[in-house]
Amino acid sequence: MLIEVAGVQARLGRAMELAQSVCTEYAGDALYHHSMRSYFFGAAWAQARGLHFDSELLFVSAMLHDLALTPPFDSHALPFEEAGGHLARVFTAGLGWPRERRHRAAELIVLHMRDDVEPEQDPESRLLQVGTSADVSGAGLDAFDPAFVEALVAAYPRLGFAESFVDLFRDQAERKPECAAAKLVAGQWPDRTLANPMERA
Repeated sequence: MLIEVAGVQARLGRAMELAQSVCTEYAGDALYHHSMRSYFFGAAWAQARGLHFDSELLFVSAMLHDLALTPPFDSHALPFEEAGGHLARVFTAGLGWPRERRHRAAELIVLHMRDDVEPEQDPESRLLQVGTSADVSGAGLDAFDPAFVEALVAAYPRLGFAESFVDLFRDQAERKPECAAAKLVAGQWPDRTLANPMERA
């Protein structure tokens, strides 16, 4: 299956379709749309720079990266990105991925909540960081063609995403005060997220 937004394409193989199916089943529409937008933001950023990347790895990781924010996969002890990494290992083991590739899927999910990764060292991790940052708080949004952003939001509407996502992070921060989400909640991140221009559009 081929999906496309404003010239940015993803050809979905079996692993990608199954990850998308799991995301739609567990994430709810707003979080699922965020996962799709995160992939397309990352892919568009790579396309604009002629950066080659593993689209299957990025797409699967994008579909799974926030599932540990949902009740079925939430961890009482681990930060959500670390719990999500373990979920990715289990999911991709079921696909028959080798150990190193399973580790990479987990690594992308953990690193999307860490310091920026250089694209020359790890393109897929950087692309997930770019995609999630642009979609959540609008960080780096000016790097994208406004027509692309408009088409992406039309294809995958936000559905009140910012407010619900801030609430999810506040819940993580309250229960896991040492996690990365807690540090974001303690700063200006909630205000930036709620002020994301895509929310106003």
